[in-house]
Amino acid sequence: MEFSKLNSPTLKDLFIKELETMILSGKLQIGEKLPSERELAKSMQVSRAVVNSGIAELSRKGFLNIKPRIGAFVADYRRNGTMETLISIMKYNGGRLRDAEIRSILELRIALDTLAVELCIPIIKEYEIKILKGYVNKMKETDSVETASNLAFQFQHELAFLSGNTLLPLIFHSFKVPILSLWERFCILYGIDSLINNTSILCDYIEKKDTKKAIECLTTNINDTINGKRQIYY
Repeated sequence: MEFSKLNSPTLKDLFIKELETMILSGKLQIGEKLPSERELAKSMQVSRAVVNSGIAELSRKGFLNIKPRIGAFVADYRRNGTMETLISIMKYNGGRLRDAEIRSILELRIALDTLAVELCIPIIKEYEIKILKGYVNKMKETDSVETASNLAFQFQHELAFLSGNTLLPLIFHSFKVPILSLWERFCILYGIDSLINNTSILCDYIEKKDTKKAIECLTTNINDTINGKRQIYY
């Protein structure tokens, strides 16, 4: 059995985590100006280099807004954030998304998955259908929530790739962490068989090249998790 190498967080990592926690908890309010780098370094007992690089990273992730020669301000991260911002929010919430974020991701998935199906079905080839069916067959062989969720993600990512739209698989892959989190929660609430069945039925419609039924299948499944009989948030 192999074990993963353990790595201690750097001072920069600890600095970033501390400020993210203060921002997400509301201790640092949106629009609030941070103390100077010198003051932060002295208060937190780290070097100015750690503070400088940490602030730059927090700015890149959408948590801070840096105004040259004026200072760093807490940004409206929900308006200006990135996928990394969402992942930080998940970590702050113990790995769980808030209801509003869950609903938003599911609504976005309807748009992305519908486009993938519409573009994919007219051009998909037999060997590509076999690739999709391969993921479904592997799902049927596992009793692991994590494995089933990963296979479902691979199925959807492959579908996005087969659409021929070069941006769709990139966009879908950028949501990998939260999407896996949602599928794992779905499996815990309703069982792996429910996820397998949904994916299998969608695959069958794709094989039959029935665009209308495929779209109806995926939109019904996702809407059920938003406000239907299989909600994954309350």
